[in-house]
Amino acid sequence: MTEGTTSAAAEGADTLTRLEQEGEIAADYLEGLLDIADLDGDIDMDVEADRAAVSIISDAGGRDLQKLVGRDGEVLEALQELTRLAVHRETGDRSRLMLDIGGYRAKKRAELSELGAKAAAEVKNTGESVKLDPMTPFERKVVHDAVKAAGLRSESEGEEPQRFVVVLPA
Repeated sequence: MTEGTTSAAAEGADTLTRLEQEGEIAADYLEGLLDIADLDGDIDMDVEADRAAVSIISDAGGRDLQKLVGRDGEVLEALQELTRLAVHRETGDRSRLMLDIGGYRAKKRAELSELGAKAAAEVKNTGESVKLDPMTPFERKVVHDAVKAAGLRSESEGEEPQRFVVVLPA
């Protein structure tokens, strides 16, 4: 191995260790919240796309966990920000941690990928750009990825919280 390869491997291992630490801190924080709220749920940790990913899952149908998702994922977004702040407080570093509760984000990701693909198909058929409804940053990212996979480009326009995706012709 060359020095550059060794250094890159060590940096990758350091990043993985840091992300695993973020996941551990987040899991501890979320377990405390579940205890306070008297809700049952298991914590699953992973590293996906250079981010710590933490999921709260339940064997008992997940009705209680739905309270933690809220309408249109609003409570989930707030809990994710609180969890990121808890990680930041412990590590001193900004966290990009992703939180999923009861599979809500995974389901939403699939729906948004389909929306992005349909919008891209419409743009290919008509040759005209398509504006989508306002979305959260997470939702826009998923749509941008789906549009890119379809071979087109997209942009975000507007100001938060009314920021939206525009799918553009090739």
